[in-house]
Amino acid sequence: MAGILIVEDNTGMVASLDDALRHEGYRTWTAGTGVEALELLAAHREDIDVVLLDRDLPVMSGDTVMTTIRSMGIDVSVLMVTASGSLEDRVEGLDLGADDYLAKPFAFRELSARIRALLRHDSRHRGPFGGGPGPDSGTGPSPLMIDCERRLAYWHETPLNLTAKEFAVLWHLDEADGGWVGLDELIAAVWPDGSASTGAAKTVIYTLRQKIEHAGGRGAIESARGKGYRLP
Repeated sequence: MAGILIVEDNTGMVASLDDALRHEGYRTWTAGTGVEALELLAAHREDIDVVLLDRDLPVMSGDTVMTTIRSMGIDVSVLMVTASGSLEDRVEGLDLGADDYLAKPFAFRELSARIRALLRHDSRHRGPFGGGPGPDSGTGPSPLMIDCERRLAYWHETPLNLTAKEFAVLWHLDEADGGWVGLDELIAAVWPDGSASTGAAKTVIYTLRQKIEHAGGRGAIESARGKGYRLP
């Protein structure tokens, strides 16, 4: 059973998230401050798999908590949550080491899907959803169609309307034929001039994943710490 640490100073939101995540089968811990969150992580580092981290914490900010988690070498996935969803804020959050970024207000279904994506290839846990195939897996034809000549992509015939960089990332992942592609490899392939930071590259992957999910392709891009990304 996977463990989730909720770091949020809004007690009403904490209660709601705690109840909903427990209902889905997760073990949960809650922290109202950054200091409390780090203490819980130090005490339960083998049990906590995902941290839902509010960026706008009082006293010790979510940014400080994020950098401390990485400096402590704690192997945990972090989903940063904030009231601001601007491109600059997403890049900053991802550059700090966050694995994903979600803007408030959000639907619990989307939060749940993000958590499942972070847990999917965690070698320690399979989470409450077991190890079965995702909704788009199977032996049938791939729902993804890529027209390289015209630089267009479709999911179940729904146009994805990708930017040039999003298309380049998707094409490179598709070329791997189900294999893992590291973030450094993606950056070298898509930004050969070295113009992209890690956070900027993660933001492109994030927006690409959102467009595919909005077209019905939940879980289409998988990620795993130490491995990178792939299209299963």
